[in-house]
Amino acid sequence: MAKLPAPSPVAATMCAGTPEYWDDACKHLSRRDRVLKKLIPRFGEARLRSRGDAFTTLARSIVGQQISVKAAQSVWDRFAAVVGGPATQLPPLQVQAVPVPRMREAGLSARKCEYLLDLARHFSESRVHVGQWQAMDDEAIIGELVAIRGIGRWTAEMFLIFHLMRPNVMPLDDLGLLKGISLNYFSGEPVSRAEAREVGEAWAPFRSVATWYIWRSLDPLPVEY
Repeated sequence: MAKLPAPSPVAATMCAGTPEYWDDACKHLSRRDRVLKKLIPRFGEARLRSRGDAFTTLARSIVGQQISVKAAQSVWDRFAAVVGGPATQLPPLQVQAVPVPRMREAGLSARKCEYLLDLARHFSESRVHVGQWQAMDDEAIIGELVAIRGIGRWTAEMFLIFHLMRPNVMPLDDLGLLKGISLNYFSGEPVSRAEAREVGEAWAPFRSVATWYIWRSLDPLPVEY
């Protein structure tokens, strides 16, 4: 296997559950950005949290594609019940054992069933290098994940933020982020990806944290994958 590029020291810094860099990131962002200086205190001690299971995080991302957060949670709970595992940590082999008609009964489309089964095979057959992800940089992980059916760049970036808790991810394809930037920085005027990227230049090296707070400005309840 080719030598994997190493992440920056900050990118590898995380602890169980919540990122240990969070307070430093908030201080940095408050100094650099007038909007975030006002926004961050509104959410007190709220933090990004990881569910701690890579397969489940990616599976939840697939289930949640193109439907609301509320609908995604409902479908996920029914899917977990069909699989017969805890909703917080579904074993890939158990997912593979569920017939597609049973998966469809949980509210999943035929395509999402295909995606979930392909994801389960990648994990059960060790086609993803889970044990090496902490030593890989963001783009290397994205490249590995987008090879799985149903996972595009946006889903891979959600994984970097919500599972690996990488600090400097800015998902420019995320409609919520673009809407939040529009409302907070451009008085509600539509913004391009290039304009959003320019706003995010001041957020480095903590673009993930800034993105999380911009999401919170639209919905105070944090999304978890």
